[in-house]
Amino acid sequence: MSEGTTPFLELDGITKKFGNFTAVSDIDLSIREGEFFTLVGPSGSGKTTMIRMLVGMERPTSGEMRLRGQVLNGVPANKRPTCMVFQSLALFPHKSVGENIEFAMKIAGVDTARRRRRG
Repeated sequence: MSEGTTPFLELDGITKKFGNFTAVSDIDLSIREGEFFTLVGPSGSGKTTMIRMLVGMERPTSGEMRLRGQVLNGVPANKRPTCMVFQSLALFPHKSVGENIEFAMKIAGVDTARRRRRG
């Protein structure tokens, strides 16, 4: 990354504990705009917890999350420019795949034409 370029997403020392159990431990990550990134791992490795923190459904115990330089830690889920598409059991069965994907954008107030281009 060239000097002075802000990463698209940056995690700095992200940790999430549930009581004495550490679900995510001291994660450092930097993703550039346009970079392809995949989060993989075995069941129970913290993937869902990480995504839940990014979208605001969980708060990190420690560390800082930044999206385009903006600290996300204290931003409520409904004010973040992020969303999460749940696995099949949490999808709306009466909606198409596209409509399920568009749903978060609709709630965020994105107009129909723009949603259709992105969804």
